[in-house]
Amino acid sequence: MSQSRTKRAESESTAILSALGSKYSAEILCAAGTPKSAQALSDDIEIPIATCYRRIQDLVEAGLLTCEGRQLSEEGRRTNIYRRTLDEIEIDFSDDQPSFSRKRRTEAKNRLRDQLED
Repeated sequence: MSQSRTKRAESESTAILSALGSKYSAEILCAAGTPKSAQALSDDIEIPIATCYRRIQDLVEAGLLTCEGRQLSEEGRRTNIYRRTLDEIEIDFSDDQPSFSRKRRTEAKNRLRDQLED
């Protein structure tokens, strides 16, 4: 593996572990199986909105959550809508650096989930 690829993998590992290690991150990922605003996520898991926004930012930067677009809130403001990018993640600590195995969500699965929710 090249040195730049190794550095990138280490950076990705650090971002993922940091994001997952934060309080409420796992709950946000579980709640974000369908598209939701930060306010809806905050309400669903009963955490302060400022904390929710910080965790969302960490999860987006780690590639575990994605902004799917924007919609109007009940107050008429445009808000970002988030959904998790994976259904499972496995972390292996047996080597010098952690490695990850992910089960990514497919667009087809997202569409089917959206149809079932409506």
